[in-house]
Amino acid sequence: MPEDPSAPSYEVLTALLVSLRDELVATQGVLGETQTALERAGGELAAATARITELEAQIKKNSRNSSKPPSSDGLAKPAPKSLRTRSGRKPGGQDGHDGHTLAQVAQPDREIPHEPGWCGGCGRSLTGRPITGVERRQQFDLPPVTVEVTEHQLIERACVCGQRTRADAPAGVDAPVQYGPRIAAVIVYLYVGQFLSRQRTAAAVAELFGVPVSAGTVAAVTGRAAGGLDGFLEQVRDRLAASEVVGVDETGLRVAGGLHWVHCARTGVYTLVTCHRRRGVEGIDAAGVLPGFTGVAVHDAWAPYDTYAGADHQLCCAHALRELAGVADCRPAGGWCWATQAADAVVAMQTLVADAIAAGRATVDPALLADQVGRYRSAALVGIGQTAARSGTLMRKHNALAHRLIDRQDDYLRFTRDWRVPADNNGSERDIRMIKLRQKVSGCLRTLTGARQFCAIRSYLSTAAKHGMRFFDALVMLVEGRPWMPAAA
Repeated sequence: MPEDPSAPSYEVLTALLVSLRDELVATQGVLGETQTALERAGGELAAATARITELEAQIKKNSRNSSKPPSSDGLAKPAPKSLRTRSGRKPGGQDGHDGHTLAQVAQPDREIPHEPGWCGGCGRSLTGRPITGVERRQQFDLPPVTVEVTEHQLIERACVCGQRTRADAPAGVDAPVQYGPRIAAVIVYLYVGQFLSRQRTAAAVAELFGVPVSAGTVAAVTGRAAGGLDGFLEQVRDRLAASEVVGVDETGLRVAGGLHWVHCARTGVYTLVTCHRRRGVEGIDAAGVLPGFTGVAVHDAWAPYDTYAGADHQLCCAHALRELAGVADCRPAGGWCWATQAADAVVAMQTLVADAIAAGRATVDPALLADQVGRYRSAALVGIGQTAARSGTLMRKHNALAHRLIDRQDDYLRFTRDWRVPADNNGSERDIRMIKLRQKVSGCLRTLTGARQFCAIRSYLSTAAKHGMRFFDALVMLVEGRPWMPAAA
């Protein structure tokens, strides 16, 4: 059969095959690069998604679902959302509550009679007519405030022997001109008790009492007052260290242009506030309460507190509830979340304890408590499983929280067994919050000495208030050199 002249030759077909094979190899290479690029893009997308989730969680943080202070919420403050359930009671004071309001006194300082003058019916004069009734209305006001200047004359007399002897000045009268104890107490009250700045304290005293006061005088008076508290602070420190239950907390404070730490230890009757350069064990030891303490320490989950092995521990449930709220805020809308169940169980256990105490019972109903403990544990175990991958910072944080709820269950739920122990550390946060208010007013304290003076006087005022003492009365005693001391327990 003759060859077809139009058919490609063997050489041409061979060349075409080689060309196609090269194109296939090149295409496979491109596909491989594309697959690698897709895999890299997928990894980058996953990392970006995780990062976005973390940033969204960071943006959602506020004082309700984290340890951020309420002052950091700014104008975007979240709507109030209490963790407590409705009690069914009406708002305001309850029946049997001792109210406090302005009430008339039996013996006023002044009485001013007001006569009607003319009859409201016929218009006749009422002079000398019988009195048929008196309506009493009392006005409480301050008399005009003036400063009283007392001159102490130290008389010198000559004896027949020729010796001249001068009388001793009363205690506290050390200079030709000085402020008395009540003016000094007002200065300390405004500066430390009410958080005015030095300049505004000086201006307020000058405006109210007509006494010229400088910002330097405010600092000097405050320093002298704090200097008289060494014995008081030592006594409070010893009594706190011997207490059965103590709440401890710490917060940052700007001092001398750097970050320092204010440490607080407190009970229902004592408060000790100190300032130190360090936040950790060194600063806690310097406060002098937890070293050697053998009672129950109530605190958050910050690790240095756990190094005090001689004490039992109650971890703050309020902190845990805020952390759980932060986890719940990250879940898809409408979905079940382990953190919500754990938080509901903790709140339910607090309610069980409060109801048992109010009813005068010695223990919580074991069956009800066991049910809530089971819900708490099962939720935390689900949380451990759901976050086991620990992929990303946020998931690792949630995993650590779930593990902590299980590993430290006894410390979180100690309040259900020992009713001396509160479920939260809110008392310490309230006592230490005054330091943040000082920083909010002043921005920072210029020296560590000034910060420690401020903390010492706050310890004094807080402890006095817990014993029913008025700030001003306690401060007058302090500046007179006889600081108030709490009665022995």
